[in-house]
Amino acid sequence: MTSPRHGCAVLLGLLLSLAGAKGQFSFADPNAVRSVSGQFVVSSASAGPSFFRNPAIAADTNVLRLEPALLAVAAERFKISLWRQLGLASDAPWSGKVFLVLHPARALDETVTVASEPFINHWNYRVEFPAALAKTRYARALSAVLLLEIANRTAKSDSHGAEVPAWLVDGFAQQVLAADGERVLLSAPAKKTGGLPVSRLDQTEHDFDPLAAARRVLQNLPVLTFDQLSWPTEAQLDGADGGAYFASAQLFLHDLLALKNGPEKLRTLLAELPAHLNWQTAFFTAFGDDFKRPLDVEKWWALRVVNFATRAPGPRWTTEASRDRLAELLSVPVEFRNGSNALPDHAEISLQAALQHLNPVQRDEVLRTKLRDLALVELRLAPPFGDLADGYRLALAGFLGEQKMPAPVSVTNKRAATMNRKASLAATLKKLDALDRRRREAEAHAVIPLPGNSKAGSPGS
Repeated sequence: MTSPRHGCAVLLGLLLSLAGAKGQFSFADPNAVRSVSGQFVVSSASAGPSFFRNPAIAADTNVLRLEPALLAVAAERFKISLWRQLGLASDAPWSGKVFLVLHPARALDETVTVASEPFINHWNYRVEFPAALAKTRYARALSAVLLLEIANRTAKSDSHGAEVPAWLVDGFAQQVLAADGERVLLSAPAKKTGGLPVSRLDQTEHDFDPLAAARRVLQNLPVLTFDQLSWPTEAQLDGADGGAYFASAQLFLHDLLALKNGPEKLRTLLAELPAHLNWQTAFFTAFGDDFKRPLDVEKWWALRVVNFATRAPGPRWTTEASRDRLAELLSVPVEFRNGSNALPDHAEISLQAALQHLNPVQRDEVLRTKLRDLALVELRLAPPFGDLADGYRLALAGFLGEQKMPAPVSVTNKRAATMNRKASLAATLKKLDALDRRRREAEAHAVIPLPGNSKAGSPGS
């Protein structure tokens, strides 16, 4: 196991590095700007190089140009928005100071460093920002340091401090941007007109769906599972997956907040983090009334994802796209080795082969993922592929015992409560074979429209 401090750095990936600091944070800059609450102290290095004057940077609406006075205001607003979602009053007391240090940007993908330092009876924090950076990096850095400050209020000065899960950091970052984006994104003027600085204003309509951006992303990309959210890859943290990780993290957090006493349980999770070596233990302590084990979370999350998708399924795909998407969902990627020292080869197997040859743990994990994905696309598949997807989903649910079936009539002629009844392997294979025959017939008789003749969408639209 890695050390706690190193673990934090790995946790937040390339975009945000958490490091332990030695010695008390101090600044000799007499021009440092303090926020209205006094929690944020912002200082700046020398003026930026020609990188700032790059026309492409000035025109990029996704880039923030940070200045001390604006950052002091924006950070305070970001804190209030995040606290509000956690159920904390805007004037609630805080514990640790946050020193925000700006330095000339060298690249737009520059790492943002967050350092935590125990000091007497509290912790202080230092965030080193490049003076020009993407909005996502800015938001996740502020989210990380604010959640750390809350979590470490219960940490002893000689302890390892809190390890905040990445999905919680990014979930809150996206929630704050969705709720108060134009208030927490204060960018310095990029140019002058008539000798006067001109600022860009990004206006967000609050009509108000905080998940609107997540819907646009997840309309065509798969939602991450709980296990995937727990261990995001560097590419996902970098946004190279099309934003699926960020959107999934926001949706997951949004639905946790919607649970009974959700904000209170999230505050409990943060308070528990310093007492545990991994955040999963703290999570199940805080949400023990809702989840006893990871499988409970996965089942709940799968239902939440399906409900989310059915509220706004998006346009129906073309017949050709529907055929290809369903065929893709019905295959199972596997790795195999021809020898103990051979490199792994990749192959695709059928659902029937997965049922027969995978071990029970792998098999059930694959089937539950297929259940969720089939439910997500069912309403977007063109006829008859939508009905076929429903048939495959019901067959898999029956095998897993997750299809509720009516219980037999009792001797008192009253129907008992519904019960879960698992279908046998032989019966499930027979159903899947029959569905495969229907699918091949549908593919043979499908009318594939010529390009430009259909107004339906495709998985990329």
